[in-house]
Amino acid sequence: MIETNIDDMGGELFGYIMDRLMENNALDVWYTPIYMKKNRPGVMISVLCKPEDEAVLKDILIGETTTLGVRSYAAYRNVLDRHWERVYTKYGCIRMKVARNERVCKAAPEYEDCRKAAEKYGVPIREVYDAARLAYEKMGCGGE
Repeated sequence: MIETNIDDMGGELFGYIMDRLMENNALDVWYTPIYMKKNRPGVMISVLCKPEDEAVLKDILIGETTTLGVRSYAAYRNVLDRHWERVYTKYGCIRMKVARNERVCKAAPEYEDCRKAAEKYGVPIREVYDAARLAYEKMGCGGE
């Protein structure tokens, strides 16, 4: 985990920085609004990464932001096995991200597939999400 706090940088730069971090193998990037010394509003940038990508990502934070330093620490996580399955709806084929272990099964429609289908068919995206979830439920967890 790499983090830095920023209280003196224009907001329009944050999107570019997130893109740069993700393009350089960050596993995830997020921003948290914080209050810093003298009650100044700021943003904490958090970057989850593999150890082998840490140096490059730190360089991006230091080079692309106004920060004077970053902190890092080891973070451990437990993850479910993940894979893709396809469901077929009246809006076409939608990929589902499926995560499971011996006790748990979770599935979510892929946003980009749903967005494209909603645009193609001129329907609200939530209708495509609902259709994909329903199609997956009919298959049961573990369709393909």
